[in-house]
Amino acid sequence: MTQAFSGCVGYHRGVLSRSLLAALLLSLTACGGGLQVRTIRAAQQRPSNVAVYFRLQSSAGEPVGGLTAESFRIYEDGALVSPYESKQVVLNPEVAAAHYALLLVDMSGSVSESGAAATVVEAAAAFVDKVETAQKVAVFAFDGSASLHPIAPFQHPGGAKAGVRSLSTFKPQDPSTNLNGAVIKGLAELEQALAKDTAPLKFGTLVVFTDGTDRAARASREELRKAVKETPHEIFAIGLGAELKKGTLDDVGKSGTALAENREAVVTAFESIATKVEAQTKSYYLLGYCSPARAGKHKVTVEAVLKSDKGAERTGRAEADFDAAGFGPGCDPKTPPTFDVTKGEGAAPPAPKEAQPAKDDAKDRPAKDGKDKPKPKAKPKNDGVNLPPPPPPSTTAPPPAKPDGKQDFNP
Repeated sequence: MTQAFSGCVGYHRGVLSRSLLAALLLSLTACGGGLQVRTIRAAQQRPSNVAVYFRLQSSAGEPVGGLTAESFRIYEDGALVSPYESKQVVLNPEVAAAHYALLLVDMSGSVSESGAAATVVEAAAAFVDKVETAQKVAVFAFDGSASLHPIAPFQHPGGAKAGVRSLSTFKPQDPSTNLNGAVIKGLAELEQALAKDTAPLKFGTLVVFTDGTDRAARASREELRKAVKETPHEIFAIGLGAELKKGTLDDVGKSGTALAENREAVVTAFESIATKVEAQTKSYYLLGYCSPARAGKHKVTVEAVLKSDKGAERTGRAEADFDAAGFGPGCDPKTPPTFDVTKGEGAAPPAPKEAQPAKDDAKDRPAKDGKDKPKPKAKPKNDGVNLPPPPPPSTTAPPPAKPDGKQDFNP
């Protein structure tokens, strides 16, 4: 099954003049006021289940969450599928995807020894309390050391909420600030945790709090920018104090930033980022339905419809292809889908390769004066025992190899 983003569309009900209609169509072409529906993955399986996992945002890129199955229209090959026939339902996204959030807290000397630690702990606890309802959350601290300090890892008993307040007793091993290195290592921790999860699709979010620029110089600014740019995960940054330059926050928080000018504003800054992370999670939808198709290849279009109180609509569409070979009756739209986890957004990270034994290439090197020439293997001795003769070579041709094809559905 393949997917294709078809852009965003917006329209309004009512009678329009020809000139106004032309202006409206021009604005809609640029997605102004419409919705963005980005297909992440689609799946099909017998008896006739089709599921689409997608992300819904406004034209400005703001997450749109909280919609029900009635807010979506399903088309197959351009024809509207009746909700009574499709039995469409918004499934719990957790059956298809795992969302992990790692909170990285600066506990260098300028935080832990300045009296701001209590406020930071309060803000971090409120962040965890809000985000942990929708994601798995871990908390790590950093100072000037080369390594991160686990406060409440993902496997922490009772979750991050049970361990985050231990930050209040944290004492830095190095009072400097290893911001660049901490972000890089935080992304690595996030990847390792996601790799262990068994969910078909996996998404990560890194949230970084700091009160200053990098001082330890264990990793360069270029290395930081490269890691931030190349990661597929969301990264938010929270800053505190006048020492922190906005450019530093922008280097880290590619998905969003919040700057607290003083200690009293820290809780508010944490809360604003927690709200964004929570909204990001809720903007992912898993829509399942029963296809009326019984054979052949088809294109499914999911149209999101957001209505205002006055009846105006904002819409957006995304498409995916599916094959209805073998489809029939008996579909339950709530059946969890099976996604291809080997490619695409949200794909499982590759498993680490096992260490291979060192290759003995002595036999591949040219012989020097016969010294490096490998010795022939000694033949086993008979020792007077009558061994049976070797079997004659087979005259039967091996069966033809089967084509290595993959099914897009689970029978």
